[in-house]
Amino acid sequence: MYQIENVLRPYAWGSTTAIASLLGRPASGGPEAEMWIGAHPDSPSTAVHPNGVTQPLDALIASDPLRCLGSESLAEFGPRLPFLTKLLAAEQPLSLQVHPSLDQAREGFARENAAGIPADAADRNYRDDNHKPEMIFALTPFKALCGFRSPAESKDIFGHLAHVLDSAAVDVPDVIKGVIADLGQPDEPAALKAAFSRLIEGGTGVSDAINEVVAVLSAGAPLEPHREALTAMVDINEAFPGDPGVLISLLLNHLSLQPGDVVYLPAGNVHAYLHGLGVEVMASSDNVLRGGLTPKHVDVPELLKTVRFAALGVPRIEASGTEFGQELYRPPFKEFQLQRIELGPGAEPVPLAQTGPAVVVVVSGSVLLDSPKSDLRLQRGAAAFIPDIEAPVNVHPVQGATDTSVAFAVTTGLGN
Repeated sequence: MYQIENVLRPYAWGSTTAIASLLGRPASGGPEAEMWIGAHPDSPSTAVHPNGVTQPLDALIASDPLRCLGSESLAEFGPRLPFLTKLLAAEQPLSLQVHPSLDQAREGFARENAAGIPADAADRNYRDDNHKPEMIFALTPFKALCGFRSPAESKDIFGHLAHVLDSAAVDVPDVIKGVIADLGQPDEPAALKAAFSRLIEGGTGVSDAINEVVAVLSAGAPLEPHREALTAMVDINEAFPGDPGVLISLLLNHLSLQPGDVVYLPAGNVHAYLHGLGVEVMASSDNVLRGGLTPKHVDVPELLKTVRFAALGVPRIEASGTEFGQELYRPPFKEFQLQRIELGPGAEPVPLAQTGPAVVVVVSGSVLLDSPKSDLRLQRGAAAFIPDIEAPVNVHPVQGATDTSVAFAVTTGLGN
């Protein structure tokens, strides 16, 4: 087993304190948006060998894929760690985005390579050949946009906007009238695609409409019965004034997750994290098609090919416990599953649910990882990579500890 040192990504939307507070270390003074725990080549963790020598985790895995990954993971995913774990701390909204399917990622990556687009080009859509299904475990109250509402629900919200504008003697913008008509179409996918396309392609007409709507709402126009959606829209506009994503947010489900709530996001699901701290797990990819709330590249035609235009219920995951007490979260993806392990002082050890490789990060107290081959003690804030060959691994509370310890572990979903 290897203790690993992990990379902080200082994106501007990140909290300056949340990750540092969680891990019990001083804050850096700048935004700390994501901590990457894994072997993605853009920001691989660094493995510390028992003799103190360090090595990028992707290089360690490449040196002996069978030992590190196991035969089942190697056969299914090839010689790479199939998942990426992140601690994510959003102080401001992230970009409105969608992730491609595996087939689309492979085709798009090959197409952009053939076109000679540099791997780090700002206008590149596909930075690798993998899909990026993901899930988020909320560590604090966590707000997000996730998937389309029904067209009827969204039509009611835009109809309310038209009413409050009319009541304020403000001409209802054509774009809002058009969205209301779009959402009234009997075919659900066609209605959602028409409304979404109108907003993302509307240019200054959309920006002007947002300015008028926000001005009227801020002057005291009634928000009920759509207070949550309209309040969020005004807040999003403060971060990205006039951005099409401000009105697109009204087409989407608004999530208010409580600590311990978990949702997953399949390919084609339009989403944006707005605020909060969580453990995020995904297939090891950095492929994102953005649709707004960002200064980064937005490729509208490619985005429209990627979005799944269907009203979706909120894709929550409930924990499935084991006889040993840990919580297991199993999304419908082969690449990963998440487990939360809580150990009180003097508790019996918990066998780590492991299929192939695993990573562990400790967010409270300290634990001892013990296998027939080695052991490793992890303090709060520390993380480890566990090769497949180390299984079975037990997670113990440290002898003499008086605090409760909490660790998160990620392994593949191949055993589900």
